[in-house]
Amino acid sequence: MKAVFYDLHRYEKRELDLIPVPKGIEFHFLTDRLNDSTVYAARGAEVVCCFVNDDLGEANLRRLHALGVKLIALRSAGFNHVHLPTARELGLSVVRVPEYSPHAVAEHAVALLLTLNRKTHRAFNRVREGNFSLDGLVGFDLYKKKVGVVGLGRIGTAFAQIMNGFGTEVLGFDRDPSRALAAGVKFRMCDLEALFKESDIISLHIPLNSETHHLVNEKIFSVMKTGAILINTSRGRLIDTKSLISSLKDGRLGGAGLDVYEEEEGLFFEDHSLEPLTDENLTRLLTFPNVLMTSHQGFLTYEALRAIGVTTIQSIQDFSLGKELQNKV
Repeated sequence: MKAVFYDLHRYEKRELDLIPVPKGIEFHFLTDRLNDSTVYAARGAEVVCCFVNDDLGEANLRRLHALGVKLIALRSAGFNHVHLPTARELGLSVVRVPEYSPHAVAEHAVALLLTLNRKTHRAFNRVREGNFSLDGLVGFDLYKKKVGVVGLGRIGTAFAQIMNGFGTEVLGFDRDPSRALAAGVKFRMCDLEALFKESDIISLHIPLNSETHHLVNEKIFSVMKTGAILINTSRGRLIDTKSLISSLKDGRLGGAGLDVYEEEEGLFFEDHSLEPLTDENLTRLLTFPNVLMTSHQGFLTYEALRAIGVTTIQSIQDFSLGKELQNKV
């Protein structure tokens, strides 16, 4: 059986090479993303393995089905880039990696928060230039601040646990807080508007779907505390970028730590340093000194990459053996 991996990077390949290839399965690795042109590289494959920016819309799903593909194995927890109604119509099975390392993403959210608040990135650049001035580098204590955690799943719970360690008051929003309760996290449940209104820091840990698209919009920004910090390591489209820029311009928002961006497809995971940025909103965001952006690297730890590889290969092996798929979407 043939399995084609799309959009595979060197850091992923290095971990995959450490995992034994199941008997009877032939892996083909491509650095290209799956799109209208590259989809035909899956000819003869029963499995395609994709990442978050591969195009798995209706048209490409139909093309994959026509080529003989039967399983789409996602190397991600999120699946908003897959047109699931078409997949179901065609009988295409879709599996994902529901959990790889919640600590990886949660810790990156904390890194964004600490760096943004204490301005260590700016201090690093100053010192390397021989500038030891402290002007403009004042932050605030996290201790006793209110931290709003939107989404108390595995990652949100891990983030909340870390915030407990800093001595903050954690406010939580989730339809099912059972995981956080089971983990012994100290938090106070509240509705979404109250969370944004009371919190000094807000961190987003929810999936993207029709209900959460632009969850953080002009209305939400208008009720936030002046000077609050917003962290997003989940999905870019949870935030209305134009409203974000507006709140930064008028000084309502104290800062934003972003590992994701609304229109990151075609930009993130690639080197565009020799090209002009044509995305006006992204260009505008990067001009703000109180915006810290990384390129969707929250998952990027050795432990997470290994877990993604192990889970993905196990799903492919189960499929090849006709076993029930454990991580089906």
